[in-house]
Formats: sequence, structure tokens, C-alpha cells
Amino acid sequence: MANGIDRWPYPRLVAHRCGGTLAPENTLAGFDACMRYGYRMVEFDAKLSADNEVFLLHDDTLDRTTNGHGAAAEHSWQQLATLDAGAWRGQQFDGTRLPTLAEAAQRCKRDNIAANIEIKPCPGRDVITGTLVAQRASTLWQGQTPPLLSSFSFDALTAARDAAPSLQRGMLFEEVPTDWLRIVRELECVSLHASHRYLSEPLVAQIHAEGLCVLAYTVNDPARARLLAQWGVDMICTDRLDILPHDMLSALADPA
Repeated sequence: MANGIDRWPYPRLVAHRCGGTLAPENTLAGFDACMRYGYRMVEFDAKLSADNEVFLLHDDTLDRTTNGHGAAAEHSWQQLATLDAGAWRGQQFDGTRLPTLAEAAQRCKRDNIAANIEIKPCPGRDVITGTLVAQRASTLWQGQTPPLLSSFSFDALTAARDAAPSLQRGMLFEEVPTDWLRIVRELECVSLHASHRYLSEPLVAQIHAEGLCVLAYTVNDPARARLLAQWGVDMICTDRLDILPHDMLSALADPA
């Protein structure tokens, strides 16, 4: 890679929330879409139930993507495990369940797929979520490509660093702040993750000059993906596995 990072074992394209728009988000059905389209990496959101089971869900509430209601953090895993997390996306996904982090790890191992775990704490649970996600990920991914941990929460990523320092970390921003270098240095990150809308070629070069990789989200236009890759963006997160071929950026790979 042009930025000299030699500990970045991840592909250029990653499936947003497991399967992008092709499957119910943050479910094991997304892995099927990845396999169908040749994707070798997923991104998903991890949070805690009321009794501290780590499971996959993006929102703080259950209403948008399940047949449950209210705050996810107020439900036990026994309650959450009964919910339908697929019917909202189409009849063919009826009965799809919320997966645990352990189940996601099993699918990663079975399908030889890498993972970017976004630590997504419910309000007030940043530290415990960061700690437990990192601890369990460190154990669950033994013997396979270690997951890349990321979060918008500084406190959650700090806790993850302290709980599992060997796992690589990336700080998530929407727009990259002026003090980004201080933040990533304090967290000992290997990457910076940002909305592609706020990235520029000079900014990517500046981040690379500090020895960090760059992840851009969420890119659903092939022309935009190619431009970002030409800028040197190391990983692109997409919802559209069907129109961004998994190998479309291979010819644009940075020279060693």
C-alpha cells in the first residue's frame, strides 16, 4: 500500500450491515448475499441486550427493523431472540432472527469472510459495550482474520482498546474533525473511517501520511467508488453488492 501499512489484511470492498440492501440488515441473511456476489468482508453493528448479550442491531430501538417495540437495551436476549428481524425487508425473509456476535463469528469462519464490527452502544452504555464487544470478539475470532473494530463513540473505542489491545481499531466520523489526528493517536487506531461525502484527495493523502488507512462509507455509485480508490481510499463500504462488483477495484490496488 502507498501508505506503508503492512497489517491491513482486508479487501477493498465491504458489505454494509452484512448484506447492504439485498437482505435484512445486520442478519445472517446478509452473508448469503455476500457469498452470492463474491464479497469477502462484512460490516455490522453490535450492541448489548439488557442482560449483556452481544447481538447485531443498528438502531437504539427495535421498531424499524423488527416486529418488536421500544428500546433494545430494555429487552433481555431471551426476548430479543424471539423477534422477526426480516419480514420488514420482504416476505422471503420472514422469520429471520437477530443474530448474536457468536453466530456472526461462526458465519465469518464458515464462509471465510472478514468483519468490521461497529460498536454501537445504546445511550449510556458506551464503556460496557466497548469492553464486552472487544473481549468477546477477541475470543470468537481466534484462528481467523481478526475483526476490525470501529465506533463513533470515543468512550466505547477507548474501552475496546483497553479490553483487547491486540485488535485493530478505526475511529468513525461523519465529517473528519480538525483534531482527528489527536483522537486516532489517543485510541491507537490503524484506520480512520468517514463519510465519503466529506473526503477529498488531499485529506486522504494527509491521513495516509500519518500511517493510517482510510475507510469511506456508504458508497453506492461505481464511478464514485473508482474515484475514491484512485485517491487511495483503502476500503469502501457499500449497500449495493449487486452493482459494485467485489473485484472492481482490484486493478486500482495501491502498489506495494
